[in-house]
Amino acid sequence: MSALSRRHFLALTGSAAAATWSGRSPADAAMGPADKFDLVIKGGEVVDPSQSLRGKRDIGIRWGVIEAIEPEIPAARISKSIDASGKLVMPGLIDLHCHVYPYGSAIGIPADELVQFQGTTTVVSAGDAGVNNLAALRRYIVAQTRARMYAFLHIANNGLSAFPVAELYNIDNAQVEACAMALAENQDFLIGVKVRMSENVIFKHGLEPLKRGIQACEMCGWPAKMMVHIGGVETGALMSDILNILRPGDVLTHAYSGAPNMAGAFTNIVQDGKLLPAALAAKQRGVIFDVGHGGGSFDFTVAEVAIPAGCTPDTISSDMHVFSGNTPGVPFLPNVMSKFMAMGYSLEQVVTMTTTAPAKIINRAPKIGTLQVGAPGDVAIMDLVEGPVSFLDTRNNKRDGKAWLKPVQTVINGVPFGRPYQAPFAVR
Repeated sequence: MSALSRRHFLALTGSAAAATWSGRSPADAAMGPADKFDLVIKGGEVVDPSQSLRGKRDIGIRWGVIEAIEPEIPAARISKSIDASGKLVMPGLIDLHCHVYPYGSAIGIPADELVQFQGTTTVVSAGDAGVNNLAALRRYIVAQTRARMYAFLHIANNGLSAFPVAELYNIDNAQVEACAMALAENQDFLIGVKVRMSENVIFKHGLEPLKRGIQACEMCGWPAKMMVHIGGVETGALMSDILNILRPGDVLTHAYSGAPNMAGAFTNIVQDGKLLPAALAAKQRGVIFDVGHGGGSFDFTVAEVAIPAGCTPDTISSDMHVFSGNTPGVPFLPNVMSKFMAMGYSLEQVVTMTTTAPAKIINRAPKIGTLQVGAPGDVAIMDLVEGPVSFLDTRNNKRDGKAWLKPVQTVINGVPFGRPYQAPFAVR
């Protein structure tokens, strides 16, 4: 190392140390008025609900951290740039429900393969791993994935490794003490416990799998949440029972599923064309309603009854996995966001439901899901393509819209990721 480069290195590390002791980020300490940003995203229309911001801004990133949001950053301060003129610039999206454990879960897809198609910089593995294969998820998948990854731990010890064989036909797979211990040891990574409550998963075990999940959450020593999958619950009465024991902060995923049970009966939150009173009561006491679109878990006709009756979505998620990605409903996250725009939600609302809202649920607000100065340089750049478009749900119901979101470029920790997205789909 030359003397000059050594001095430069020591100056930088000294600044970083001083910043650490002062409580400021290293980038704050090192940034002088004439210093250049590593990356500037120029000229885009910023949509950041965390700051109630929508307007043209330049975003300056240095050392992986957002250092400036200004009307214009001069060329003299730019090392590299992305021209976002005419495009939307939003925080990197957070997918609260997807399946991103390849090799360990039978339906897992690599998280980094989703980035260019979804604009997701943070993903949550929704029960791919149970106690028996959680360590491998952390060591071999999370450690080599650029996208941030967190997880709900499956109450079944084997997670989804046996799919399509149901993991909870044998209730002995749900080991409360083991699950609680894994939660206690992995609070930095886990959000809580996942359970699938469909009849074809739990057979005739009723509330028992959910009760065991809640017990594990309450034994672990920190406020772990439940994520509860519905769709094809055994009976209508059991659906109400499930809703009645969910706690404030627990997540009801596939909230607008229209999937029938094994006998062909519709037993979800809308029955006989009416919203269950237990669903509204759950919503009112703080249960989180998550979309979890997937390949079979979103029905326009359910949403169109539940939402006006008071059960609005809190978060939009994809339930992307190796099978759902190829279904006619096209559950890539921006496409699901577009469906809710077709249902009357604003751009700001759907961005909120994929940034600030899930960030709070996974206890990472205000650090992610935002473009505030000091946040990681996670950015999703998209086109808002205006014009007639049709959307399908997972039961072949079609609804027409006037615009859809098309990912263009994603930045993770200040580094552009992947290639621009080319949409191969006619029906969205």
